Amino acid sequence: MKKFFRIFLLVIVLGLAGFIYFRYYFPLGYGVKSGELNYCVKKGYLFKTYEGKLIQTGIRSLAPNTIQSYDFEFSVSNEKVAQTLMANSGKAFDLHYTEYNGALPWRGFSKYVVDSIVAIKDPGTGNLVK
Repeated sequence: MKKFFRIFLLVIVLGLAGFIYFRYYFPLGYGVKSGELNYCVKKGYLFKTYEGKLIQTGIRSLAPNTIQSYDFEFSVSNEKVAQTLMANSGKAFDLHYTEYNGALPWRGFSKYVVDSIVAIKDPGTGNLVK
């Protein structure tokens, strides 16, 4: 009976560890999103994380007779990237991100985590900003 209990406990622990890994640490996808930066802020109760919103071009309608823009809400993992975003609010960005299945409090509020800036553009002219 002791052997059965140990094996059962080991299976439960391994199953829980696998679930946590795939839910919170396994990268589901990588990509680049483009749009105008609405905001980037540092906030949180216990864990202060950088959070931002990118407004993408185009419109969508979730309900009949309404118009809504495409919003990309994200967390930022690198403080240097977050400082660059905060200093250039209102400019057009191409942001590289990693998508996870779930958010962790110390990683941010979003399951999308921006890790680098691909390009910064002036929204009026489309020219790259140094």
